[in-house]
Amino acid sequence: MYLQVAQRMATDIKRGRYHPGDLLPSESQMVEMYGVGKHTARAAVAELRRMGLVESQQGKGSRVLPSGGVLPATQVDRSISRTAKGSWVSSGITASESAAVSRTALDGPPAVLLDQQDQDAINVDRMMHDPATGARMAHRVLIPMATAADVPSLAEQPDAEITDLYQQLADAGLTLSFTEHVTARAPYPDERTALGLSDSSPLLITYRLTVDTAHGRPLLCEELKVPAATSQLVYSITPAKTATKRSARRRSNSA
Repeated sequence: MYLQVAQRMATDIKRGRYHPGDLLPSESQMVEMYGVGKHTARAAVAELRRMGLVESQQGKGSRVLPSGGVLPATQVDRSISRTAKGSWVSSGITASESAAVSRTALDGPPAVLLDQQDQDAINVDRMMHDPATGARMAHRVLIPMATAADVPSLAEQPDAEITDLYQQLADAGLTLSFTEHVTARAPYPDERTALGLSDSSPLLITYRLTVDTAHGRPLLCEELKVPAATSQLVYSITPAKTATKRSARRRSNSA
């Protein structure tokens, strides 16, 4: 119910019923306007804060923010680059705990992306921390045993930095490409506890697939979980070259 109330008020803000600087109705007024309890009204305002639409001050109420709010505080740079000498660079968040390495059977989205349903993989879990905002994030690397068999050094130190894993794959003669799949859902209870989320806070999840470009073979899958309400993902995008009509026609004729 509180999400429905929050959505109605968010729509009113976007349509100009409430302008930047305006105070929202008090909890008592919301109870009368929407026929809900005070707890629901309070939760609806909290949801509007998470949307970045309002700010609340003790004893003064909740005020509409300019321009529909601000961008989330925690920026997570997902860019990947290579130096002139060929080493890999990935901007990331500082690890706050030692990595936990285990063996697992692939399932869910990673299994689908890797095309390795129920196959064994090395699982590397890390809790990450943004020192600027205090945000906590969960990072997982899944290395299929088939990949580790082809590049044995991956199994020797699977908890190495992800850029080191990229380097080992490149040193094995593989040309790498990356695809990021982004989704969102409500967190599970253990995820809420680990990341310090409220019951209503959504979870933003990215699955980064590392692929052997020459053969189109998936090699690694990284899973990153971040609080959706307070985080934004930042990417550096390089346009890919597409085949021209002339070259496409030439290939068609040669076939």
